[in-house]
Amino acid sequence: MKRSETLTDYFTEAFQARPELVCHAPGRVNLIGDHTDYNQGFVLPVAIDFGTDIAIKARDDRTIRVVAWDLGREQVRFSLDDIRFDQQAPWSNYLRGSLIALMETYPDIKGADLLVSGNVPQGAGLSSSASFEMAVLSAFAQINDLALDGVAAALKGQQAENDFVGCNCGIMDQLISAQGKRDHAMLLDCQSLSYQYAALPKELSLLIVNSNVKRGLVDSEYNLRREQCEAAAGFFGKSSLRELSLRELNQAETDLDPVLFKRARHVISENLRTEQMLSALNNRDMATMSRLMADSHLSLKEDFQVTTRETDLLVDILAKVLSGQGGARMTGGGFGGCVVALAPGHLVPEAIAAVLDQYQAATGLVPDIYQCRAVDGAFS
Repeated sequence: MKRSETLTDYFTEAFQARPELVCHAPGRVNLIGDHTDYNQGFVLPVAIDFGTDIAIKARDDRTIRVVAWDLGREQVRFSLDDIRFDQQAPWSNYLRGSLIALMETYPDIKGADLLVSGNVPQGAGLSSSASFEMAVLSAFAQINDLALDGVAAALKGQQAENDFVGCNCGIMDQLISAQGKRDHAMLLDCQSLSYQYAALPKELSLLIVNSNVKRGLVDSEYNLRREQCEAAAGFFGKSSLRELSLRELNQAETDLDPVLFKRARHVISENLRTEQMLSALNNRDMATMSRLMADSHLSLKEDFQVTTRETDLLVDILAKVLSGQGGARMTGGGFGGCVVALAPGHLVPEAIAAVLDQYQAATGLVPDIYQCRAVDGAFS
């Protein structure tokens, strides 16, 4: 049975009516370019075949009823005219914040009944929240016949997280979920919101390994890292670290706080690596891809200090198997979560076996391993 048919059945069970439509928005994994997005830099994410599905039916009033099928069928009800932060059902705040942002442009949207189901691993750094937001906005755009494009939807999703949920995320997660392209990665300029695609070499597989070290961005040091980056940019009188060169940074090393220097060095060097990664993908240059991913992880470990012992171990295990024929690095916000690897197909079984054999023995944690495909976004 197709997933859309399953969601239709779930919706019918929950609301005793059939939905008008079922919408999907993918999660994402970032190949390279972490903590650059909120610094107006470059990122290179891929929309993956894990995501959020929403079955929806418009109502004649302004009431929202939503059932979270995967959370014990928990149901939340509220009015579009009285949207408040919900401490008891925090998952619903991504919906609430997205609707507030949407109504700034489209104040007369209809109420709706929604059923939400997703398979993005929670707390793994694969953007379950952005996937949820883009599915919500796609669903409401369709039932209300709104002229909402992917970039506008991404900005509204980011606004929901920044202003309502309280996480100072950048634009990457929402935009790749909205505008991803099958079998491609996206180089996104987070300053101009322009983007271009690079085909992923067919001989490479996309592996994601969840360390199962859980973390939540709102409660982690993510916001602190953003403040440190802003402070470093402010030291130079720049609006963001995007405007600063490595040469300028290095010349001021003795005058800048050492922690701020390291944070800035990561962001600036990561921007350069991300642009170089696009060229390496286009040229199918695996040796360069491998080096760039290794350098990125080292920078996240030493300069940005967001890796963990567990993610460092996973990268080491994978790098030994891939031996320059593929790359591995931490991905996402850090403080746990996932490692991403690009691996030639013939090395995938060996890479998976090495992770399963060595990681649990060293950490006591059981990793989850996903072999993913690059897919289209919710607004593609």
